Amino acid sequence: MLEGEKKYYSDSIKVIAGADEAGRGCLAGPVFAAAVILPINYINNDINDSKQLTNKKRRELAEIIKRDALSYSVKMVDAPTIDEINILEASRLAMKEAIESLSVPFDLVLTDAVTVNTTAPCIPLIKGDATYMCIAAASILAKVSRDDYMIELDQKYPEYGFKSNKGYGTKKHLEAIDTYGPIKGIHRFSYGPICRSIKLF
Repeated sequence: MLEGEKKYYSDSIKVIAGADEAGRGCLAGPVFAAAVILPINYINNDINDSKQLTNKKRRELAEIIKRDALSYSVKMVDAPTIDEINILEASRLAMKEAIESLSVPFDLVLTDAVTVNTTAPCIPLIKGDATYMCIAAASILAKVSRDDYMIELDQKYPEYGFKSNKGYGTKKHLEAIDTYGPIKGIHRFSYGPICRSIKLF
């Protein structure tokens, strides 16, 4: 995976930041984004797209990434903002805030398919989280951070099963929405399943 970053390093590009998001397809909860700067020639063969890893492995790698990264940052954009500006723009905003919060200056930003207006050039890469280590590392931090948020939310709203579904539209989650209604400030009211459920209440 390190080979992906290598082709971008040059005399003018010595520090590369990777960024990715988690939670675009969920019906509830914020979208999270992370940005990560790894050392040049950093090697960890276990780092991969977060969707290809088990929960246990993601959590192990998240701690390693935090320890080894030159800098990392995680930000979120809440459900009401997602409803206001749409999920793509909310994802872009979360990534921009994460990138701008990095404590180390960078020369280039690589993202997973989303163009972000940053102080350095940004290159969006299709399936970047499966090809570039810095993007994969960001995807892991974003996913683990979002999962932790939804697990905490489950303690307040146990009937929705956020601990297990993480806000995605599982059968049990949809049944809970139909029974109890969507939660203001938590569910994404601009999403179809939520819009349809509102008519029941």
